[in-house]
Amino acid sequence: MSYSLFGQVLGVRKFANGDIEVDFYHEDEVTQYRYSSDSSRLSNFPKELTEALASTLATDICIEIFFGDDGNPTHIELEECADDDLDDDEIDEDSILEES
Repeated sequence: MSYSLFGQVLGVRKFANGDIEVDFYHEDEVTQYRYSSDSSRLSNFPKELTEALASTLATDICIEIFFGDDGNPTHIELEECADDDLDDDEIDEDSILEES
């Protein structure tokens, strides 16, 4: 059965041998995904998807990772994260300024 995970990248490690590890935060947990040039490694994440994930570090980009029936990632979708709390704070600051 196919499924997806929605979250953000918290950390990236790039190694001299070309391997890339990405810490992906979703559903109150962190999952580590890894690309390795050694294709025999289990749970090897595709290089193109790993590089796209890594490029979102320290941004307001949220990612949805889609997995196929076999559990391997098929594609990702990137979108700007909504920050509802920030909007509420801005409204409160505006109303305070108007009252002054």
